Amino acid sequence: MQMAPIVSPQEWAAAHEEMLQEEKKLTRARDALAAKRRRMPRMAVEQTYRFEGPAGPVSLLDLFDGRRQLIVYRFFYEPGVGGWPERGCRGCSFVGDQVAHVAHLNARDTTLAFVSRAPQADIERWKARMGWEIPWYTLTDAFDADFGVDEWHGTNAFLRDGDAIYRTYFVNSRGDEAMGSTWSYLDITALGRQEQWEDSPEGYPQTAPYEWWNLHDEYAKTA
Repeated sequence: MQMAPIVSPQEWAAAHEEMLQEEKKLTRARDALAAKRRRMPRMAVEQTYRFEGPAGPVSLLDLFDGRRQLIVYRFFYEPGVGGWPERGCRGCSFVGDQVAHVAHLNARDTTLAFVSRAPQADIERWKARMGWEIPWYTLTDAFDADFGVDEWHGTNAFLRDGDAIYRTYFVNSRGDEAMGSTWSYLDITALGRQEQWEDSPEGYPQTAPYEWWNLHDEYAKTA
């Protein structure tokens, strides 16, 4: 194996400083890209989509759970997937394991949900085995085909204005491999992280960074 050379502490510090400059460029480029996402045009969702949830039938509007934003990940757990019904897609399961506690997204008026074609009984059993608490619904119509996730995984972002729903962004393929952190999800939404340092259009909700952060089980106490 061709290993990198061994250097002195001073040489290592210089090499690290050089790399740090490249990393800062990447961070600024990522922030600029997220700012462009916040200015993406919206697509009106005019069809009524139906899902099956733990308590029965629900609409796409219901998936928001009263919040302003919704992120939906298409998880392949259903007949036809290898290992069904004892296993879900390995790649989708990798994503599931990466998801941070959803309370942090909820605190930014954002809901994350998974959707599959598996019946609810199977979903509940699979969630229990994997230790996931993400809201998860059963697809019952053409939602997956209409939003580009009928044959491959993907993450769609939506914004709600009253009862009106808009599609605001879509990530799939290798774009999905980085999803899971609170920040990666918020950065694909129309409203972003909603912090004052962000370059967002006038009137967007923004608060001071750090101050809204909380322990995941204490947000309700400060709401």
